[in-house]
Amino acid sequence: MASACRAAIAALIVIVGATTVALTQAPPPAPNQTRAAAPTAESVKKAEQALADARKALGGDKLAELKTLVASGRTKRVRGNNLVPIEFEILIELPAKYVRVDEFPAEDTDPTSAGFNGDALIQIPPPPAMPAGRGGPPEGAPTGPPAAAAPQGTAPGATPPAGATPPAGAKPSGAMPPGAMMPGGMPPGGRGPAMDPRRARLSTVKQDYARLALGLFATSSAYPLTFSYAAVAEAPQGRADVLDVKGEGNFTLRYFIHSETRLPIMVTWTTPPTNVIVTVPGQPPPATVAPGAVVVAGPPAPPKDAPKEEMDKYSKEVLAIRAKAQATPVENRLYFADYRDVDGLKLPFRLRRAIGTETTEETTFDRFRVNAKIDQRKFEPLK
Repeated sequence: MASACRAAIAALIVIVGATTVALTQAPPPAPNQTRAAAPTAESVKKAEQALADARKALGGDKLAELKTLVASGRTKRVRGNNLVPIEFEILIELPAKYVRVDEFPAEDTDPTSAGFNGDALIQIPPPPAMPAGRGGPPEGAPTGPPAAAAPQGTAPGATPPAGATPPAGAKPSGAMPPGAMMPGGMPPGGRGPAMDPRRARLSTVKQDYARLALGLFATSSAYPLTFSYAAVAEAPQGRADVLDVKGEGNFTLRYFIHSETRLPIMVTWTTPPTNVIVTVPGQPPPATVAPGAVVVAGPPAPPKDAPKEEMDKYSKEVLAIRAKAQATPVENRLYFADYRDVDGLKLPFRLRRAIGTETTEETTFDRFRVNAKIDQRKFEPLK
């Protein structure tokens, strides 16, 4: 099954085209986690020129006249050893209304939606309510994904292989957003008060929109960003101008604009690993490892009748190994490809997401509608 999934993903990557494949073979200039130098007036001015060039390539005056955009298509998402097909519709009304509606034709589940209307979250099904008496963390406080619960027989401090089969009847869901709560209202890792799930989810959705908007519009009006020129990246298909991008809090990414076509071709950013799997010497490696997960070797487990002090020491060693792996960022990439003319605009008809070297999602747009009238009920936020 795993080999069939890998073959299917490989076929999907080929469909994206030579430009995208070439980019995957060329590393970005510098990891996002490296602290960038403070932007200079010159780097900001150079970034503004690169952005102006990109907007001109994407449509110029036609882009400036854009009010609404409706897109539909198909996504194939990796989940464990399976490729999950998704039919979607994206509705955008500038400057600050966005929603994506997903349907899962191969599963007996209801459609889901995620988006925002200004600073109000749109989501079906809604996120869990905030338990009474729990506030959010201080502004700018670090957050991270939760550790998965270990099954019986797993070494202390270890986590099960990523992509393991979920419980029967479980509905598909995305990764828990940074700052979200564990069951019972406890924050992951016990790092202070839990963030309101709606606030955390709104931040996640707006950041996802900002990455998409850079490929569509070379700007993000709904999630303000600042830009500075970073470098020129060499790739087999030519050079790309690279901009450092910053948003609210610790949101950062790198934005790649082709030096000749002036079209956006990629954004990259880093996140903590999606999972850390600590193995015990002699333990078979996990059958599958989800993209973004890391496997690290742990120390030998003490015997079952070992003194408590020895067991405690072992647990601390495993926790330290996990913490070190969790602190090492993993690179994420979103590629834009197959730009076509649509009513005077240049729009990408293919997207690809990857974590590290592993493709996690392929998206093909079937249709874009420019300045179409959108039923405002589509943007009704959560009450």
